[in-house]
Amino acid sequence: MKQLATYLNDHLAGAMAALELLEKLMKMQEGNPLEKFFRELHTEISGDRDVLKKLIHRFTSESKVRQAMTWLMEKFGRIKIKASGEDGLGLLEALEVLELGITGKQLLWRALSASLGESPLLRGIDLGQLEEQAIRQQERVETLRLETARETFLRSGK
Repeated sequence: MKQLATYLNDHLAGAMAALELLEKLMKMQEGNPLEKFFRELHTEISGDRDVLKKLIHRFTSESKVRQAMTWLMEKFGRIKIKASGEDGLGLLEALEVLELGITGKQLLWRALSASLGESPLLRGIDLGQLEEQAIRQQERVETLRLETARETFLRSGK
C-alpha cells in the first residue's frame, strides 16, 4: 500500500500544480476566448483532483511534503512563463506542461483499472470514464498547442 500511496500522492501533486497553472493562464487570458477554455479545463481537472483525494482517503492519506514540493514547482513554472512572455512561447510551454500532466493522469486511471479494477475501494469510481475524459482533455489541449505553435513560430519568422 505504501507504493500506491506514493503514486496517488504524486498524481495529486500534479493535479494541484495543473490547477495553479490554469489559474495563472485564466488571469493572463482574461476577457479573451482562451479564458473560457482554461476555465472549463480547470473545472474538469478540479473534479479529477477530488476523485484522487477520495481515493487517497480510502487507501491512505495525503502527503503534505508532496503538496509543498508541488507548490515550489508551480512557482518555478510561473517564473518561466513570465520570462517567456504571456503569449507565444510561454503559452506554448504551458500547454505542453498541461498536456504531459493530462497524459500522466490518463495513464494513472488505466493503471488503477488494470491493477485494482475489482477492489471494493474503487466502488462508485468509473475509471474507464475518467480515462476517456482525460483523452478528450488531451485532444483539446493538443489542438490548442499546435495552433499556438503555428502562430508563435510564424510570427517570430517574420
